[in-house]
Amino acid sequence: MSEKYYKLIEYLKSLEPDVVKFYEKGQAAAGTRVRKGMSELKNLAQEIRVEVQDLKANKKDN
Repeated sequence: MSEKYYKLIEYLKSLEPDVVKFYEKGQAAAGTRVRKGMSELKNLAQEIRVEVQDLKANKKDN
């Protein structure tokens, strides 16, 4: 599988402590970190999306 996929999964797992702090303990600063993390996840997911699209297009050409 793609290294980018594993990076995305690990990054998502790394956000869990802040998600817990925000939703269960109400820490506003953790919410800010979660929002920033979600933005980074969006970027990582977009990279994977582009990679998949490129690979798919290259297979069509062959």
